[in-house]
Amino acid sequence: MTALRSTRTTRRLAGAAAVALAALALTACQNGTGLKDGGAATASDSATAPPSPTGATSPAPGSPAPGSPAPGSTKTGTGTGKGTGPGTGPGTGSGSGEAKGGSSDPAAAAGNRVLCNGSNTEVTVQPVARPLNHMLISVKNTGSKSCDLTYYPVLRFDEMQWAPAPRQETHPQAVVSLAPGQSGHAAAMLAAADGSGEGGTTGQKLTIAFQGRTPNSSGGASATPSLPAKGIYYDSSLTVTYWQQNIEDALGS
Repeated sequence: MTALRSTRTTRRLAGAAAVALAALALTACQNGTGLKDGGAATASDSATAPPSPTGATSPAPGSPAPGSPAPGSTKTGTGTGKGTGPGTGPGTGSGSGEAKGGSSDPAAAAGNRVLCNGSNTEVTVQPVARPLNHMLISVKNTGSKSCDLTYYPVLRFDEMQWAPAPRQETHPQAVVSLAPGQSGHAAAMLAAADGSGEGGTTGQKLTIAFQGRTPNSSGGASATPSLPAKGIYYDSSLTVTYWQQNIEDALGS
């Protein structure tokens, strides 16, 4: 009887030892390479997303993309140079470039223009067969700047005390401007073809005066072109055209 009780006690002690060893093994497993109870899960653990291939975090739905303006704001930018380059997002650009539309000839630039007169031109006169009793007046710009021929030439033969009237129907739409080396023209009707003119005479000397920016003002030095040896015949019907850009307009042909 005593031996039987001793055997049961021994088995109970062995079972208790086995339970203690199992508990000890479980604890060691938790602290080493076995499963570990980390406690209750947190929101940050479950919301963590894997990084994108570029290492940037994707924006949350409804939020503006990086570098874009927030709703209700405006993003502007400025730039210099010519042309436009690629860009993203709304914006405005400003730049400076070469001005266009002006004359490419430095001699014709504003501030580099002068009046044509006897000091910067070469003036010639030539009687023509057609129209009858007409004389062509040509002015060539011999200066280094563009010059303007304003209104009409003021003619004076010898000591003539009156000025020939201009023919208003020849008034050009714009002032005749001559670049260096260019020529402008006018014509004088010397005498009436039907002989209705009075006081016909032959002039041996001709003085041509140039007008300024306002009518009948001085435009500078006068010119005294050479005349044919026999002189130029004219009468009281002597008139003159406005300055023209070409010979055809001056002679009306």
